[in-house]
Amino acid sequence: MAHLKLENLSVSPITQEIFDKTQKGLGFIPNMYKTMGANPALLDAYIYAYTSFRANSGFNSIEQEVVFLSVAYENNCEYCVAAHSFIGDKMSKVPTEVTDAIRNDTQIPDVKLAALSKLTRSLTATRGNVSQAEVDAFLAAGYLETHVLGIIAGIAVKAMSNYSNHITNPEVDAAFAGRTWKK
Repeated sequence: MAHLKLENLSVSPITQEIFDKTQKGLGFIPNMYKTMGANPALLDAYIYAYTSFRANSGFNSIEQEVVFLSVAYENNCEYCVAAHSFIGDKMSKVPTEVTDAIRNDTQIPDVKLAALSKLTRSLTATRGNVSQAEVDAFLAAGYLETHVLGIIAGIAVKAMSNYSNHITNPEVDAAFAGRTWKK
């Protein structure tokens, strides 16, 4: 697989502003942000879409992590699986058995979250070309049609980070190292 080296980069004012806010909020700048920041349009678009998904997707914090983790798993993004496992464990309070089931491709013990993960993975793998039966099963689990569109928003967010991580290969940050993952 191809990888970019991204050496001797200058930081744009937009990227620096994002770095400053991130440092203040998290206490560190994730390596993924450092590589994405090589192109300010990418990092700025990612932050905007990520923030909007968190605020407006219609999913609670646990469901949001299920979407992000399921996309990262399907896209085989080692960095994002580690990061969202950590975020799920420490911030979004996703039950460990749920994150571990997604990471290990085993049955998720919560029926509704299992339906969410299943449709998310299918939408990701098929580039949105899922069957009506898959959508109907998702709706039967208690979700609304608007949630399908929320999943698509989550997939779009993760496409930016997963794809850039594949091409830049950032080192998993120390904060996420306890949840490293390989498919």
